[in-house]
Amino acid sequence: MSEHYYSKSTSTKSEERSWTFRLREETFTFTTDHAVFSKSEVDFGSRVLLDAYTSPDIDGDILDLGCGYGPIGLAIAKGAPDRRVYMVDVNERALELARKNAEQNEVENVTIKESDRFSNLENHSFAAIVTNPPIRAGKQVVHAMFTESFASLKPQGELWVVIQKKQGAPSAKEKLEEMFGSVELVVKKKGYYILKAKKV
Repeated sequence: MSEHYYSKSTSTKSEERSWTFRLREETFTFTTDHAVFSKSEVDFGSRVLLDAYTSPDIDGDILDLGCGYGPIGLAIAKGAPDRRVYMVDVNERALELARKNAEQNEVENVTIKESDRFSNLENHSFAAIVTNPPIRAGKQVVHAMFTESFASLKPQGELWVVIQKKQGAPSAKEKLEEMFGSVELVVKKKGYYILKAKKV
């Protein structure tokens, strides 16, 4: 089976590199490696998502679903020290990097764990879930992430998704509308849609 950034493990040789990047008015140092998503810079979609994201009105934890090496979850956690941000991924190398990045950026209000979607998050509900979903894993996987997110949100909780128009943003919006009823297109930028679905 071929390897992807959403594979659990990789045989690709490790070759870590570090670089700095500014997100939400904070400068971060990220260490990345082969076999993780967007290893050379924080990808444009994640940046648009972070620029658009606002903290939910309700109390509770935040989830970065498919966190990779951690830019979204760490940036949100840094800006919300009173909340705990859970960061999960299936990619073991990405999780090791996320832990290293949390430590080197002194972000302590995070819990980073291996989880295939919500498999390791039983009995936990969230005030907000943010995701840059693994489009290459296929529509079925992405839509399952939406369904499971709905079940894991508190009442009035919010799901924030970034998705490119050409990679299925209109059908993703339709799917979210089926589940949530109300979906807001918060930002549309260079073909990227930021969708916010609220559990009402």
